[in-house]
Amino acid sequence: MQDITLSAAVRQNLLTLQSTADLMSGVQNKLATGLKVNSALDNPNSFFTASGLSSRASDLSNLLDDMGQSLQTIKAADKGIQTVTDLVETAKAKANQALQTQSQYERKRFAEQYNDLLEQIEDVAKDSSYKGKNLLAGDGNDLTTIFNEDATSKLKIEAVDYTDTTLSTGLNLSDLAEGQGSATSFQLQGGKTTITLTDGTSTLNSSSVLSDSNAISSTTTLSFVDDTGTAPAALAGAGSLTAGATVQDLVDSFNDIAGVRAEFDDNTGELSVYSDEDFHVTDGSVTATLGAFAFDANALTASTQLLSDTGSFAVGDTLTLTDGNGYELGALEIEDDTTVADLKDFVNDFNGVSASFDSGSGKFNITSETDLALTSDNDDFASAGFVADTDGITLQALSDSGFATDNDINRVVDRINTALSNLRSQASEFGTNLSTVEIRQDYTKTMINTLQEGAGLLTLADTNEEGANLLALQTRQQLASTSLSFASQADQTVLSLF
Repeated sequence: MQDITLSAAVRQNLLTLQSTADLMSGVQNKLATGLKVNSALDNPNSFFTASGLSSRASDLSNLLDDMGQSLQTIKAADKGIQTVTDLVETAKAKANQALQTQSQYERKRFAEQYNDLLEQIEDVAKDSSYKGKNLLAGDGNDLTTIFNEDATSKLKIEAVDYTDTTLSTGLNLSDLAEGQGSATSFQLQGGKTTITLTDGTSTLNSSSVLSDSNAISSTTTLSFVDDTGTAPAALAGAGSLTAGATVQDLVDSFNDIAGVRAEFDDNTGELSVYSDEDFHVTDGSVTATLGAFAFDANALTASTQLLSDTGSFAVGDTLTLTDGNGYELGALEIEDDTTVADLKDFVNDFNGVSASFDSGSGKFNITSETDLALTSDNDDFASAGFVADTDGITLQALSDSGFATDNDINRVVDRINTALSNLRSQASEFGTNLSTVEIRQDYTKTMINTLQEGAGLLTLADTNEEGANLLALQTRQQLASTSLSFASQADQTVLSLF
């Protein structure tokens, strides 16, 4: 192109057009990108400064995402600890309910429900995780939230362990013993025999002397012996009677023997004797002195047999069923038609207690989930070997529940109160951590915006200004084109010579 010669005017206008085209290209690029600094060539200082600000904003933006995940983890733990607190308060209510009753059976049931609540507490704690992180699951679950790009500002939240309620560093609430019941049995035995005391022509009355009987002489001494023919201490203690004693003295002597009861009917002269053990009356050489009187106490072997036909039960007796706390389950009054089956039904009426009767052996079996006592206001109840059993029938459970006594319950309540205090303190700590992360999250959002705004101030183009510049350059380009045309026409005047 160097062989082509342009006039100075044309060359000057051409250079102006090229310069204007370059400026227009730059302005159009700014308008297209929205940036006045697109590379280090445009403005090294602004470009690298803005790049640093943008990089920091990007780093903080990534941390902002992590903060959001930390917030969710803390929220999950906070919801979990609220639920755990509700369950612990429910467990305390169970303990207070147990304190309001003296029934060992009800307390045993409350202890079982208490243990179920502790299991639910552990399950809730295990379920309070978010993306594999659980602040209620102890070791290995500490949460660290980083707030700045060089990790010099951060918050560490230590996990607590509520997945095991027995931990002393956690709730320190142990499962309660639920108690294990036991069983006992006693022999339902005895019988009744009746004889008529006469003098041969008429019946005796209670004030008649025994020697009036046609079977007893005035020299006879009566003794009570058991079925072996010997007089054990229990019978010997009842003493002996001479024939000069009255019928009432004989009745009283029978009644002095534990497990033996006698009744005499003045109208009929009938002497009815009830006993739990076999015995008879002797004059020292001849048995069955009183009109073939010899007693044979057979075991009750039918559920329909009357309880009042034995020495242990009499019409009007009251049987009472109580547990180990002295709590009365119920009472049964013996009537003239009360049977073995009635006694079994009475025991079976109560929760945690069951009874059965073996008609083959006469054994009355009682099973109970708690300590139990079956007592009577009759001293001869459950006598054995002519010895009274003043304690009645007692059953000692193999183990008591953790709510068996008031002291046991109060100790549990004290532990629950401590656990609730710790839970509320921990919930407050989680709440503070949650607020801290939220505040730093908001601050980080503002900082990112500030950094991005600062970078924009260095690199963003003013579209209004650049639009005006483009319009001015277009005008300049048109003027330069016109000027170039005029310069070219000056060069063309030489053609007029031809």
